[in-house]
Amino acid sequence: MDAQSGLPQPQRAWAVLSLSLAVALAVLDSTIANVALPTIARDLKVSDAESIWVVNAYHLANAVALLPMSALGERLGYKRIYAIGLALLTLASLGCALAGTFGGLVAMRAAQGIGAAGVLSVNTALVRLVHPPTRLGRGIALNSMMVALSMAIGPSLAAAVLAVAHWPWLFAINIPLGIVALIGSLRALPDNPGNGLPFDRVGALMNAAFFFVLVLSMNGYREGWSLSNVCIGLAAAACIGVIFVKNQLGKTVPLLPIDLLRIRSFSMALATSTTSFAAQTVALVALPFWLHNTLAVSVVETGLYMTAWPLAIVATAPLVGRLTDRYPAGVLSSVGLALMACGFLSLAVLGQQPAPLDIVWRMALCGLGFGLYQSPNNHAILSAAPRSRSAGASGMLGTARLIGQALGASLVALTFHLMPADGPTIALHVAAIIAGVATLVSASRLGIAPVGP
Repeated sequence: MDAQSGLPQPQRAWAVLSLSLAVALAVLDSTIANVALPTIARDLKVSDAESIWVVNAYHLANAVALLPMSALGERLGYKRIYAIGLALLTLASLGCALAGTFGGLVAMRAAQGIGAAGVLSVNTALVRLVHPPTRLGRGIALNSMMVALSMAIGPSLAAAVLAVAHWPWLFAINIPLGIVALIGSLRALPDNPGNGLPFDRVGALMNAAFFFVLVLSMNGYREGWSLSNVCIGLAAAACIGVIFVKNQLGKTVPLLPIDLLRIRSFSMALATSTTSFAAQTVALVALPFWLHNTLAVSVVETGLYMTAWPLAIVATAPLVGRLTDRYPAGVLSSVGLALMACGFLSLAVLGQQPAPLDIVWRMALCGLGFGLYQSPNNHAILSAAPRSRSAGASGMLGTARLIGQALGASLVALTFHLMPADGPTIALHVAAIIAGVATLVSASRLGIAPVGP
């Protein structure tokens, strides 16, 4: 395979299909269980607070494993780690569906998180191998669309499944899809030689400690931690992080890609990604409460209104892909984030009895803005990294998404606690402010010369 020409057709089409299906499964599993938590708690005889570990186990394992998996991808080859991760995700889905105890379900959810880390840690690195440089923007746009679409439709899809089946089917539906994606990946994805360097076990342990404490502390407020305990947890994470960074300094290929963070275009795009995912998560968590409690919209209507968001992402993905290959990421991402901020703000100031169309076009504006921002920004992250460090860039991209999501969810919990009466509306204002900050962060790189792929 020529690295400058990507895969030939039809192999490229099969590779793209397999990548899209696998990343959709990995991202869907991060949100699809949320809706079923009350039912799971009742069936497995645990409290509502304990049931949150069905979600936390996945996110914690995913966050802890992303960077080590990306490092293993660079050492052993992207395809190998991808296939192992996808196989583990599929097997763990079977384990979740068959789990008869709460402890078993939580353990299988953690295994799912590790498997998803294997998929997401090298996903965009494989996209870089599959597509030629002249079409890389379109490949990333399709991949980004699958991530955004899976995040947005997760709760609605879960509600649809639960309307006709019991909660184990939320995990059972992964099994045939995972098998198809795995067979397609093994047959169509390109092989690439690893660098063969030894794995940094000490760095992996420090990485695990840092992200475990960080994500757990950021989620702590939602689980009833006091604000002081959350601050203590974040301070502990900061201390571990300092030690971790010092350990990684001077290493030729560090597990924490400090070498990539020194590239300003890379670090600015990564900061943009973190803040934008925080803004999106605040909105996606707050919107169902806003629609149902503030506007007195039914559950079914809530799902229909929110569908306008992912539909806008899908509708604009082909155009965004072409624009990504032609225009600077700083321009496209900044415009997209500004549109998303306007969408959040327009929803927050909407009256008590809006017409359906007034809600729909605002939701679509949010989706349009996020779709326009994400693909160019992901392209900037991947293109700024040397080809040999594609897995490191891919792992950092996934890590930025997870940190942004944890931060956004924590901010919603804090907002709802401090202002319970107007929490959803205030949260939408918060989402608009964070999206505005992300716009400024994105625009600050307009003078930075891009790095070629």
